[in-house]
Amino acid sequence: MTLRQLKYMIKVIECGSITEAARQLFISQPSLSAAIKEMEAEFGIVLFHRTTKGISMTADGREFLSYARQIIDQTELLEQRYLNKKLSKQLCSVSTQHYAFAVSAFVNLISTLAADEYEFTLRETRTYEIIEDVAFFRSEVGIVYFSHFNEKVLNKLLAENHLLFTPLFDAEPHVFVSAVHPLAGKEKISLSELDDFPCLSFEQGSYNSFYFSEEILSTMPHKKSIYVSDRATLFNLLIGLNGYTISSGILNSDLNGDNIIAVKLDTDETMRIGWICNEKMPLSTMALQYIQQLKELIARYGYSILS
Repeated sequence: MTLRQLKYMIKVIECGSITEAARQLFISQPSLSAAIKEMEAEFGIVLFHRTTKGISMTADGREFLSYARQIIDQTELLEQRYLNKKLSKQLCSVSTQHYAFAVSAFVNLISTLAADEYEFTLRETRTYEIIEDVAFFRSEVGIVYFSHFNEKVLNKLLAENHLLFTPLFDAEPHVFVSAVHPLAGKEKISLSELDDFPCLSFEQGSYNSFYFSEEILSTMPHKKSIYVSDRATLFNLLIGLNGYTISSGILNSDLNGDNIIAVKLDTDETMRIGWICNEKMPLSTMALQYIQQLKELIARYGYSILS
C-alpha cells in the first residue's frame, strides 16, 4: 500500500467514477484500476462493486476509506510541520434539504476563511440522496428533518448506513407564501384555508415516498399539487401562482429577497431539524466550523439549540 494508492481511492469516491477520477489525476483508466485492484489484493477485500452503471462502495470499502482519509490528513500535517509544505486546499462538502439557513451558514463559513485555496461543495438535493452522500463519504454533513411521521423509517435507514443524527433545533411549521398572497396578513394559517391554493413540494425522484418528503404533513391530500426540483423555481411559483409550501419558518431576505414571507401554520406538529454524519469518519475542521455557523445563525433567529 502506498499513499498514492490511498489518494487514488479517495479521488475515485469523490468523482463517483474511475473514468473521471483518472482524468482528474492525469493517469490512464487501466493504471488507476490496477492500483485499486492491487490494494484489494493486498488487504484481501473488495473496495468497490463494479457494474455497467458505474461503481459503488462495499461495506469494507466504506470502512477502509475512513482509515485512508485519516492517514492522508495526518501525512499532510507531518509534511506541513517538518517539510514546510503548504496544506492542500481546505475541503468541505455538505448535502442538505432545501433550507435557506443551510445556504446562509455556508456563505458565513466561507466569508470567515483566510485560506488562499479551498474547494467546497454544497448540494441541495433529495432526502435519500443526502443519506447516500454521507454514507458513501461524498459529503461530511447532511441536513435533514425528523417528524413523528418519518422518524422511525429514517432512523432505521440511518442505522443501516452507520449514520448518526444530531438535532439542531425544533421548528414550528410555517407556510411560505408571497408577500401579496391573500393569506399573507394572517397571524396563523390553517390547512383548510390553504385548500384552494397550489401546494408546492420538492420532488424526491425514485424515492418519492411520503417518508422522504421535505414538507411536514406530506400525507395530507391537496386539490392542487406541483412538484419542483429546486428552491428558486419553487419561490417563483409561490409568487406567480399564489402557491405555498410548508417549511421551518427561517427565511433569509439577503438571499431570498422580501417577496416571500413565513406565516405560522396552525398545527401541533413540529419539525426537528439536525445534521447527520458518518460514524466511521471524524468530521474535519471545516465541517465542524460549518456546524458552528449553523448554530449561530439559528440562534439569531430565536431558536434554542438542542446540541
